[in-house]
Amino acid sequence: MQKQWWHDSVVYQIYPRSFYDSNSDGIGDLKGVISKLDYLKLLGIDVIWLSPVYQSPMDDNGYDISDYCAIAQEFGTMEDMQELLDQANDRNIKVVMDLVVNHTSDEHPWFLEAQKSKDNPYRDYYIWKDEPPKKGDINYFESVFGGPAWEFDANTGQYFFHLFSKRQPDLNWENPKVAEEVHKMMNWWIDKGIGGFRLDVIDLIGKQIDKGISGNGPRLHPLLQQMNKQTFGDKALLTVGETWDATPEIAKLYSDPKRDELSMVFQFEHITLTWEHGDKWNPKALDLSALKRVLTKWQVELGNEGWNSLFWNNHDLPRIVSKFGDDKNYRVESAKMLATSLHMLKGTPYIYQGEEIGMTNVAFDTLDKYRDIETLNFYKVKTESGVSHEHMLAAIHENSRDNARTPMQWTCEDNAGFTQGTPWIDLNPNYNQINVADALNDTDSVFYHYQALIKLRKQYPVIVYGDFVPLFEDHPSLFAYVRQDSDHQLLIVSNFGGEECVVELPKQYCEKAVTTLLSNYTPRSTIGGSLMLLPYESFVVELS
Repeated sequence: MQKQWWHDSVVYQIYPRSFYDSNSDGIGDLKGVISKLDYLKLLGIDVIWLSPVYQSPMDDNGYDISDYCAIAQEFGTMEDMQELLDQANDRNIKVVMDLVVNHTSDEHPWFLEAQKSKDNPYRDYYIWKDEPPKKGDINYFESVFGGPAWEFDANTGQYFFHLFSKRQPDLNWENPKVAEEVHKMMNWWIDKGIGGFRLDVIDLIGKQIDKGISGNGPRLHPLLQQMNKQTFGDKALLTVGETWDATPEIAKLYSDPKRDELSMVFQFEHITLTWEHGDKWNPKALDLSALKRVLTKWQVELGNEGWNSLFWNNHDLPRIVSKFGDDKNYRVESAKMLATSLHMLKGTPYIYQGEEIGMTNVAFDTLDKYRDIETLNFYKVKTESGVSHEHMLAAIHENSRDNARTPMQWTCEDNAGFTQGTPWIDLNPNYNQINVADALNDTDSVFYHYQALIKLRKQYPVIVYGDFVPLFEDHPSLFAYVRQDSDHQLLIVSNFGGEECVVELPKQYCEKAVTTLLSNYTPRSTIGGSLMLLPYESFVVELS
């Protein structure tokens, strides 16, 4: 595989609304991001994935874009954006823009024009029908946010299609003018010096509504190859697609370098393991055996024909230490264990803001404290269908997107040092115990564990390119594997349980001297014979 700069890079996602507020209006902003670049440099990351800061009415917190070439007032100005690019570049940090091209805001000039008449030049930039399909029809779709995906437009007497909010009309990628406009806009951003794109729900742009196809449609990959050719293909940019239904075979179509599409994709098979029958509002306990099968499958089957994105968290997902760890009794230990388990895999790791200090889920006691449109819409849909308030509030506590969106916890001062104003969403009240200032003052903190993991990735090419060999595949609480190449052999063992456990290591690993590279308990000088692991213990050793 030809080496690329993003192979040994580590990406840090910033959700700017919740990161740091520089002007005391309660909303994080670009100047706030700039002021924290030295913190990110200290952590050691190479890339910032910046969630949308484009002009937007914020129906979906910026994922509803009304002007791709302007910055939302609450986040700052285009001059601030350019300063962020320049200041990040001075620290050898690239900025990847989060781009939404499946849909726009209903306030985008294209849609405002399209609404004027059926023969408007922009009408076919969107998808229209005289009558909405009925349930059971092949072209009937539910919105991802709940309710039907067709909305009546009184001005022209037709219905427009929206897979998300009714204020997020889907673009019609069967119209070649849409691709031309999007490519022009992408090149405008590339010329500004960005490091690439994270492409939101990109697997939906090849949809064929009349055939009942939304994701992974037959037109998808030709559209991506065209996008690659017209924009980023001849430049050293990181491109990652959000692809909820990807399998390893589909991921190879996106990320095999020979196909000229994307650098990598986000797949979510490991995330949905705790959704009963695929319903995030009906959560269930993690089956570690299933998680190990999924992680191993993606390591083995993608091979050298594609590239993995490694992540536990993002702006849409709950905090991993609350989901797969123990945020009450072993928060620090389990946060470190989860980090080690992920970062030693083959692929590009992603850290979501606050993950590096072990931030946890929040459990607001009333619905009116939640801000997420998906959460509020589904509460209404589910309770109207008979689901109890108590069930939904418990499910929201576990899986609401607002778990990831409470403000970054910088200090134990008022509002966690996030703002001197009134924060746009309430803070997690545990910021007195979990914050950046305390983490930086504690050499044994989760922060320094992440810092060490990032350094290891730079130091050991075997972590980036080596083979993956799974161990203890049937063990109920251990996730263990070996990363090896002709120069190095690393053993990674993680206890996903809150109880001590004992295992017998395969003989070929017991007979070798070891050097502990990282551990969340006492470093090991030997791993011979029976191996006893403490609750949530995790270590990386080099076998000589």
